[in-house]
Amino acid sequence: ATRKRIFQNKLCHHIDRRLLMLLLHVVNMVGGQIRYSIPEEMKKGSVIGNVAQDLGLDLKRLRSGRARIVTGESIQYTELKTDKGILVVNERIDREQLCGDVTPCSFSFEVILENPMELHRITVEVLDINDHAPVFPNKDKTVSFEISESAVVGVQFPLQSAEDLDVGLNGLQDYVLSPNDNFILKQHANPDGSKYVEMVLQKPLDREQRPHLSLKLIAVDGGTPQRSGTVNIDVTVLDANDNAPVFNQSVYKASMMENTMRGTSIITVNATDADSGTNGLIVYSLSKIKGSAADIFSIDENTGTISVSGQIDYEKDRRYKVRVEAKDQGGLTGTSKVILDVTDVNDNAPVINIMSFSSPVSEDARLGTTILILNVKDADSEKNGQIQCSIDGKLPFKVESSLTNYYNLISDQHFDRESISEYNISITATNFGSPPLSSSTKLHLKISDVNDNAPVFDKSIYSAHIIENNSPGSSIFSVSARDTDWNQNARISYVLEDTQVSSSPVSTYVSLNFETGVLSAVRSFDYEQIKQLQLVVKAQDGGSPPLSSNVTVKILIQDQNDNPPQVLYPVQTGGSLVAEMVPRSADVGYLVTKVVAVDVDCGQNAWLSYKLQKATDRALFEVGLQNGEIRTIRQVTDKDAVKQRLTVIVEDNGQPSRSATVIVNVAVADSFPEVLSEFTDFTHDKEYNDNLTFYLVLALAVVSFLFITCLVVIISVKIYRWRQSRILYHSNLPVIPYYPPRYSDTLGTGTLQHVYNYEVCRTTDSRKSDCKFGRAGSQNVLIMDPSSTGTMQRIQNEKSILDEPDSPLEVS
Repeated sequence: ATRKRIFQNKLCHHIDRRLLMLLLHVVNMVGGQIRYSIPEEMKKGSVIGNVAQDLGLDLKRLRSGRARIVTGESIQYTELKTDKGILVVNERIDREQLCGDVTPCSFSFEVILENPMELHRITVEVLDINDHAPVFPNKDKTVSFEISESAVVGVQFPLQSAEDLDVGLNGLQDYVLSPNDNFILKQHANPDGSKYVEMVLQKPLDREQRPHLSLKLIAVDGGTPQRSGTVNIDVTVLDANDNAPVFNQSVYKASMMENTMRGTSIITVNATDADSGTNGLIVYSLSKIKGSAADIFSIDENTGTISVSGQIDYEKDRRYKVRVEAKDQGGLTGTSKVILDVTDVNDNAPVINIMSFSSPVSEDARLGTTILILNVKDADSEKNGQIQCSIDGKLPFKVESSLTNYYNLISDQHFDRESISEYNISITATNFGSPPLSSSTKLHLKISDVNDNAPVFDKSIYSAHIIENNSPGSSIFSVSARDTDWNQNARISYVLEDTQVSSSPVSTYVSLNFETGVLSAVRSFDYEQIKQLQLVVKAQDGGSPPLSSNVTVKILIQDQNDNPPQVLYPVQTGGSLVAEMVPRSADVGYLVTKVVAVDVDCGQNAWLSYKLQKATDRALFEVGLQNGEIRTIRQVTDKDAVKQRLTVIVEDNGQPSRSATVIVNVAVADSFPEVLSEFTDFTHDKEYNDNLTFYLVLALAVVSFLFITCLVVIISVKIYRWRQSRILYHSNLPVIPYYPPRYSDTLGTGTLQHVYNYEVCRTTDSRKSDCKFGRAGSQNVLIMDPSSTGTMQRIQNEKSILDEPDSPLEVS
C-alpha cells in the first residue's frame, strides 16, 4: 500500500510537471532553475535557501511581481518569504513518505512573478536520515520451535525477515543471532536484493541440560546512530527418559533446637529428574534407619520436607544422620545424605551432690578451712553447661573451684561461736544459659565452742549491805558472772580468794557457794567492830585450760540500834557520892552541870536527846534537849532544899530507841559544911566495902590452893622420873623414847599444844578486881634428835626441864 501510494504521488507529480511545462511554452517565457538539497524531518520555518539572491532578483521585484509558488502537490512543503527573499520549510518532510525506497528523492515547484511575468523552477532534494529501525512483522510475538533432543545436526529452521524504511546505508544491513552453543545463523539474498535468514542446528540438543533455549534474532541497519530490531525465539527441547533423579546436594545439613515440637519442618530436600513428563515425577522416602532416628523423623513423599515426629533430646543424641531416596516413575533412584545437628537448649538445671561435709567446725579454725566439697554437673553443653556457684547472703564463706565439676566451700573469716553459733548456708549453682537455670542446696553448719572467753561479771564492783547482829548462815548477796562460751566451757564456779580482814582470813566472815555465787555470813557482824568487808571473788569456767576473772565485793555492814547511850559524865561510882553545888545566889539560867553521853552506834542511832525524868523540884531545873546542860529556870531561894536529886534520861534516835539514866545530885548551898551535914548516909558505901573484902579473901584462898597443888604435882613427877632413870641405867634394856601426849614428830621437830597463860588484873580506879583468862599463848617447842641413843643426857635434860618448867623444852 505504501509503495502504491508513493507511485501515485510520483505519477501525479509527473503529470503536473508536464502541464506546467506546456503552460510555460504557451506563455512563451523562459526562466531560471535552482536546486537545493536538505535533510528530511527539518523543522517548520527552517531556511532552505535565498531564492532572491540565487535568482538575481531584488526584494522589490519579488514584492511588486507578487512572487508565489506553484506546485502540483497536495501538500505544500515550502513557503516563499517575499519580504526576505528566502525559501523556508512549510510542512514536515518525510522522505519515506515522499519517495518510499526511490533514490534520490526530490520534489520541484515553480516561482511565478507578474509584471512582467517570470517563471523559475526550484528543485529540492530530500536527503535520507536514519530515523527508522528495522522492524520484524510480529516483533511482539515469540517465535516458537519444538525440536526433539534427538534432532540431527544441520537441520535448518527459516526465520522471519525484517523491514527498514530507510534507504542506502540507513537501510537493513545485517542479521545477528544471540550467542548459543546449538544454533548458527545463515543469511540468503532474494532476487530483489533483500535478505532472509535461516537457523541451522550445529550441535545436538540435550533436554536434561537445556530443556528450553531462549534466543534473540537482531536486525541492524548501517545508519549513524545505528538502529536495530529484535524478535524472541523460544526453542523447546522434547524429552526422552534417559536420566535418574539427582539431588541438588550430595549432603544436606540442618540444625534444630532440642525439644522441637512434633510436626515442625526442619529441611526440604530437592531432587530433580532431567526427564520430563511422567519420567520426571519423583517420590521421596527415607531409607531404612537404624536406631532411634526412625521414630523421630518423617518425610513428605511429594515435597521432600523432613519433619519432626518424635522427641529430640540433645543429651541423648547430638547429631542424626539419615539417607533420603528420590525415585521417578521409571524406577530410577537417587540418594542423598542428611545430617541434622541438634542445638542444645538450656533445659537441664545443675545437679548438686554433696561429697563431704564437716559439721560442727571449731570456732578457732584457720582461714581457708575446707568445710564442704560439692560435685555439680549440668547435662547441657557449652554455656548452658557452664556453672557458677554462689552463696546466698553475706556469710563468712566463699566457694572455690578445685577440679572439674568440683567446688570447695572454705571459710573466709574467723568464726566466733559467741556471736553466731550456727549458719544456714544456701549454695546456688547457676548455669550460663538463656534464661539461666539454677538449683540450690541448704546446709546447717554448727560452730563448736573453744574456751576463748573468760567469765565476765555483771558489774566491775559489787556492793552489798547487811545489818549487824545478823544470824550466821544468812545470805548476804549473790554475784553473777556469765561466760559466752558453751557447755563445759561456760560452766562457772565461784571461788572466794584468800584475803585478810582485820588480820583474819576472809573465810571466817563469809562463805561463798561455788555454784550459785551466793555469799553467806559465817558469823554475826558487829558494826562497832567492823564496818565493811572487802573481798575478791573469782569466777572460773570449766574449760581446759580454765579461764577466770575477779571482781571486788564490798559488804557494808549497816548499823543497828543495839547499843544504849553511855554516860561519861557525871561518873557514876558505887561507893562515893558526887554532888554539884549551886549557890543560892544563882540567877535564872545558871549552868549547874552538863550531862555528857555517847552512843557507839552511828547515824540517827547515835543522835541523843536529854530529858529530865525525875527531880526533887521540877520547877527549879531543866535539861537541854540536845546538849544535856542542866540549868536553873528560876531564882534559887532560901526555901529550896539543900539536897536536890535529878534523874536525867539519855535516849537515842534509833528504832526502837534505847536509853540510859543518870542521877545527878545537886547541893544548893553556899559552903561545904552545909553540904556535909546533909549528905551523911554512907550505908551504900559500907555495904560496898563489905562485899569487896569478901571477894578479896575468896580469891586469895583459891590462888593459894592452886599454887600448893601445882607444887606437889611437880615434885611427885620429878621423883618418879628420877627413879625410872636409875632403873634403866642399871639395866641393859634398849631405850624407848617417851613422847608426851599431844606430841607429834615431824622431821625431828615436835610441838606441845594448849599451853595457857593466866593473867590476873586489877583495876586502878575501882575497888573491885577482875580475873582475865587469855587464849592460847605461844607454843613451847620440844626438839629431839632421833639419832641420839644416850640416856644420861636425856635424863639430865629432863631434870633441867623439871627444874625450869617455864622455859622451852629442848632435847638434842
